[in-house]
Amino acid sequence: MWPGSSLNIKSFSRDERGGALLEFGLGAPILATVVIASMEFGAVMLTNTLMESSLREAARFGITGQQLTGITRLERIIEIIDERTLGLVDMNEADVNILVYPSFSDVGRGEDYVDGNANGQYDAGETFTDENANGQWDADVGAAGSGASGDIVAYRLSYDWQTMTPFASHFIGNDGVLKLKASIVVRNEPWDGLNN
Repeated sequence: MWPGSSLNIKSFSRDERGGALLEFGLGAPILATVVIASMEFGAVMLTNTLMESSLREAARFGITGQQLTGITRLERIIEIIDERTLGLVDMNEADVNILVYPSFSDVGRGEDYVDGNANGQYDAGETFTDENANGQWDADVGAAGSGASGDIVAYRLSYDWQTMTPFASHFIGNDGVLKLKASIVVRNEPWDGLNN
């Protein structure tokens, strides 16, 4: 026994009072992180699914060549994407890219160039074929717009999702940002005289 104390070491080592509180204190932060990370993962999956479905809906509208009064086809396409993502995608921060191609095989293809230094990429000053006559080499031969009757149109949407869980930002994304992407390529229906 210690002087002035009624407890001895044996009785102190068998005392289990407060054990549950200590265990909860150690496990609660881990549990909270897992729960929040699971909720964020679900929100990311939902947002990505909504992005894909919004592009399908936008493409369904775009292929018809419809012209609405007071709004262009491109503006309506972006409105559809905004409506269908339920506010989870900030359209001011999102990158919506709608390009027209001559054929399906041209989607995502860059202009041909002569790789003078054999580094596998275009460098300023190398000879290239200016397919779209804009005076510069382009990594993508697509032209901006929603296309005309029968055109091939690629709809692309990308959005930087800011992770809410600091712990998860070390494992997913880049510096707390996860890039979400969706795309679809369609051929416009034949229609008479509409072009945008």
